[in-house]
Amino acid sequence: MKENGDYPCKAIGIARTPFSDPAKTPIQSVFSTARGTVEVYPGFEDGLIALAGFSHIILIYRFHRAAGEEVSERPLIDGAEPHGIFATRHFNRPNRLGISVARLIGIDGGRIVVEGIDLLDETPILDIKPYIPAFDSIPDATSGWVTPGHVEAIGRQSAAFQAGRP
Repeated sequence: MKENGDYPCKAIGIARTPFSDPAKTPIQSVFSTARGTVEVYPGFEDGLIALAGFSHIILIYRFHRAAGEEVSERPLIDGAEPHGIFATRHFNRPNRLGISVARLIGIDGGRIVVEGIDLLDETPILDIKPYIPAFDSIPDATSGWVTPGHVEAIGRQSAAFQAGRP
């Protein structure tokens, strides 16, 4: 394998969400109640066949408005000290890739309606995968430096954003 090789990737669709301001967008989809859509581009619509039976999907996307690509960053909540970027969910990461799990509400042609969206409007979608609990949930997983207090703070901040109280 070639070190530092380029691996081109193209968007298969675009997210349509109520969020245009990064500072007023929920942090982590699990804390969002917002609805949005994913518009899958023509040529990729057949990839949605049989997806309707899943309750949730994993969206893989590009942080298209990230300021840069860093190897360390201060976490968004309680970020007193920088952490290695791979120990965070920060958007200023190499390749600017993100993931979100959203509830699948419905599919109409190439339009997927989801709930629990935490993406900025017009975020490029690179891939969609079905969420399969037997594969994607690991009950005994540990959370490293992320404490229950961090999780609560993110939940509170996301709720405030959605209520219009940043």
